[in-house]
Amino acid sequence: MSGETKKKSKNASSREQKFFNKWRTLFQFLVTHVMYMIRFKLVYRLEVQGKENIPENNAFIVAANHLSTLDPPLMCAVMNRPVAYMAKKELFVNPFMRWWLNWLGAFSVDREHLGVSTIKTVLTIKKTNWVLGIFPQGTRQEPGKISNITKGFASLAKSTKCGILPVGIVGTQEAKRIPFSGKIVVKIGELIPYSDNVDDMVAQWIEAIQKLTGFKYEHD
Repeated sequence: MSGETKKKSKNASSREQKFFNKWRTLFQFLVTHVMYMIRFKLVYRLEVQGKENIPENNAFIVAANHLSTLDPPLMCAVMNRPVAYMAKKELFVNPFMRWWLNWLGAFSVDREHLGVSTIKTVLTIKKTNWVLGIFPQGTRQEPGKISNITKGFASLAKSTKCGILPVGIVGTQEAKRIPFSGKIVVKIGELIPYSDNVDDMVAQWIEAIQKLTGFKYEHD
């Protein structure tokens, strides 16, 4: 990776409040609530349950299980506000992908180390009308089980005093492969209040996702 590319990737991890402006809000709305939502509703028979559990303020982190590349736009489409997602820093190397992710409000993160810039960006998001979106499993997982969970999302909740909104996703892995077959179901659970006990928040999230999806937790 060249020095210039490294610099751009690093800069993508730090976002100022002005980054989350009306133009990115509009862009994400058009992409997710219009383009993707039409696809989700008509092609994949999307069903959403529990929208009444979405807090009125933005002091929360959207934390969902992860099955498919459709999951990030799906989460943006079902929320009633824009969602800023963490994306692995490698995705920002490609110029087009970097442009696309920037306009969708994403920011880069080193999955091995949550740096100071990441925490600052999350605190910045809290000051806007956006919320943070994250997949605690890190990468896509097989349906039916919950595994490979990192504690970073709970640590961020503790550091930023944000609750955790558990969201269960079922069916996106099938929808991605076979259009007009299967069904996508999204279930939004009750908010998990932030606390100083990171392990307890992780355990509550696992329990919530198991109930929302019917998947079983497998210890690493």
